Amino acid sequence: MPNLGKSARAPLSCALRARTPLCCLALVMAMPAFGQSITALPDQTSTIRLSNRDVNHLVCVGGEIEDVKFSAEKAISVEKGGSDAWIKFLVKEVDDAGAVTRSFVTTASEFFVTCNGAIYPLYAEPSDIPAQTVTLAPGSAQRARANDELLAPLVEEERTVSITLAMLQDRIPASFSAVAPRAGPIHVATLPDARISEIRRVAVEGSGLSASEYRVEVSTATQLDERLFLDSALGARIFSVTADRLDLKAGETARVIIVRRGEGL
Repeated sequence: MPNLGKSARAPLSCALRARTPLCCLALVMAMPAFGQSITALPDQTSTIRLSNRDVNHLVCVGGEIEDVKFSAEKAISVEKGGSDAWIKFLVKEVDDAGAVTRSFVTTASEFFVTCNGAIYPLYAEPSDIPAQTVTLAPGSAQRARANDELLAPLVEEERTVSITLAMLQDRIPASFSAVAPRAGPIHVATLPDARISEIRRVAVEGSGLSASEYRVEVSTATQLDERLFLDSALGARIFSVTADRLDLKAGETARVIIVRRGEGL
């Protein structure tokens, strides 16, 4: 922490297996153990509450904080480095014949944070609360740009392989948007004895693709075939199906990744 006292694709399983002033800075600045987390989006004003006595933390997802603009007349100290910035409302101390009084900032301030090329306007209300962490999340335009940079060099099948591997390896890029998975079991006619549930879903904005991960549990020994999952219950525009394992014993589970054209089912 800085010293503010001085101043965030049909089946491809075979292919996948093959490649894988006296405004004292009374800043004894230890971050409290319990801070709250807030998410802000670009190009829209986020009204937030920040601690007026502890160090508040800004985190730029997927890039760096290039600048933080605020009124220099305010009793505020800001430092930044890489993807992080820290905001401290300064405490004013008055020593009157040995009697020290402290006053904490209560007047709201505006911050304009440049993160990953986008502007995040923050209207911050200083409050007597623990330190806050503000996550500057990418907007749709940023996510689409990041996905284009990530996937543009690849042909469509390679894009699908990349998305599938990202999900299987639990390394999903921050530019992929999480979508709420479908609740409850899913019935697939070709697998009547299997319990299928959607674990997670992502939309890859700018690519025209989306993907879901399913958990498949069987009650009897089953030899899976990825073609069995080409079912409308799992999407109308399925582009690829990949299972992490095909030979299941009773009670065992498999992870199945389905990539679709379009950002929905």
